[in-house]
Amino acid sequence: MNQYRHGVDKSQIPTCNILGVEIAAIDMDWLVDFTEKNIKALSGDYCCVSNVHTVVTSWEDEEYCAIQNNGIMAIPDGGPLSSVGRKRGYKKMKRTAGPEYMAEILKISEEKGYRHYFYGSTESTLDQMRERLMENYPGLQIAGMYSPPFHPLTKEDDEQIIKEINDTDPDIVWVGLGAPKQEIWMAAHQGKVKGFMVGVGAGFDYLAGNIKRAPIWMQKNNLEWLFRLLQEPKRLFYRYWYTNTRFLWNAYIRGK
Repeated sequence: MNQYRHGVDKSQIPTCNILGVEIAAIDMDWLVDFTEKNIKALSGDYCCVSNVHTVVTSWEDEEYCAIQNNGIMAIPDGGPLSSVGRKRGYKKMKRTAGPEYMAEILKISEEKGYRHYFYGSTESTLDQMRERLMENYPGLQIAGMYSPPFHPLTKEDDEQIIKEINDTDPDIVWVGLGAPKQEIWMAAHQGKVKGFMVGVGAGFDYLAGNIKRAPIWMQKNNLEWLFRLLQEPKRLFYRYWYTNTRFLWNAYIRGK
């Protein structure tokens, strides 16, 4: 694992250990304030947007667990994570969903002058996302976008992409490769890529309008997973059945 020295003192971030992952025991106001205050110092580091799926995967995969814990923090994207945290005494812990975090940062970006790089997804999704971003955030500085090929990159290709990203001088690099690929990519590029890397999974598809967010009442009641399942039952049924049952048994019942 890359021995990276964080530019921000991790001890200032309250955490709750859930199935081996140190989940940040925070809320959205804390997260946005932390980002604003430390944006320059966070350059080169990464943030995992964690949910039931990634936490259960970490519980079963020691290497992936280390990746979740070796970034600056793993935020509770999944409502069940913050529910477990509150049950364990972290009363102020609330869900910090990746798409909402993106929206909050995008809203203040014109005023703050933040530059954004988007790495992941397909060319068509990036094109749609760019169009919608410029409609919703006219003053947004898009430093660049890149849709990586599906095949593994050579060392030379990877070094070229790092150079291209760094040449754009981004403040934040949003990574939309899906879990666990995006976390593995961020960990491999920790200290190499300029900008604060944040893995947002399907966040690009939300911004592009390819996927709809669940109604607010479902989000507040930890049912966004059900909304996603109804949208993509073939792809998500087994994953949700497997991870949700293991999470309930190990985190809720056994208290791991």
